[in-house]
Amino acid sequence: MLYRNIPGTPLNAAVICMGTAGFGGGMPREDAFRLFDLYVEQGGNFIDTALVYDDWLGRERSLTEIRIGEWLKERGHREQLILATKGAHPELATMHIPRLGRADIEADIARSLRQLQTDYIDLYWLHRDDASVPVDEIMETLHDEVKAGRIRSIGCSNWTVERIKQAQSYAAEHGLTPFAASQPLWNLAVCTPGSVGDPTLVVMSDADRSYFAETGMTVIPYSSQANGFFSGRYARGKDAGTQGSAAGVQKMYFNDASFDRLERVQQLASELGTTSTVIALSYLTSQPFPVFPIIGASKPEYVLDSCAASEVTLTPAQLRFLETGSYVSV
Repeated sequence: MLYRNIPGTPLNAAVICMGTAGFGGGMPREDAFRLFDLYVEQGGNFIDTALVYDDWLGRERSLTEIRIGEWLKERGHREQLILATKGAHPELATMHIPRLGRADIEADIARSLRQLQTDYIDLYWLHRDDASVPVDEIMETLHDEVKAGRIRSIGCSNWTVERIKQAQSYAAEHGLTPFAASQPLWNLAVCTPGSVGDPTLVVMSDADRSYFAETGMTVIPYSSQANGFFSGRYARGKDAGTQGSAAGVQKMYFNDASFDRLERVQQLASELGTTSTVIALSYLTSQPFPVFPIIGASKPEYVLDSCAASEVTLTPAQLRFLETGSYVSV
């Protein structure tokens, strides 16, 4: 497993980050523990979760954080891992009401610490944003939490670049802790216009990429595998069905641009003697700024395949080929 420092932090993280949505209430405890253990056996040390994960199942709250806390306590290796979690998410029943006030953030951090059974969080994300809330109180609150030792570094998930600029500027002007990383929706596929129904989600754009390339700010994208679009289960002209995650994949990524990229991924994978999953993930890790894709691996073979991507670095010409079909330098 390849490791890289997240600039501006003391964190030396595995370039492949283990995502955990569905690991609390979506699978048996022993299966979740087996997948966590397998990731660590591959050299992984970077776990990403969220306070709200699996709340949508309508059972107990924070099932995923609670399960990770149980695993950390049972294995006794908390100090060897980089633990990231997200908070300040609106209540699922009232997504239109933001939760970015000081009291909300402090309460969420306290809950996460209890549930994860740890004294500190290595990377704390704000899960959503609300542009009507000034960045000053948000950054002051997070800085106070860093000073108190409850969190070591901070990031923002689903924040626009414009808001990130505001927050970074305020932090610099007032000597506060800046955001170390952004967590947008980003993968090699192309989202069909209008397919992302949740207005609180932020999808990486070409303009956003220019900002991260210019600043060197770390990106830790979710949906980095396009929900399995590059796994071999999907092909041009083949109906995905209307059940489960396949319906979502069809809605978001079934377009000519995505299938063109899928076919180029398959071609490059064949040339390099690897898998399409490895190519899709290494597209992200080979960018000219730090990228740590979050994987969604619900089976042991998926964990192994995804972790193998850390060993592959693509050239700028190969990245251009995946995006445009051309190897010609520009």
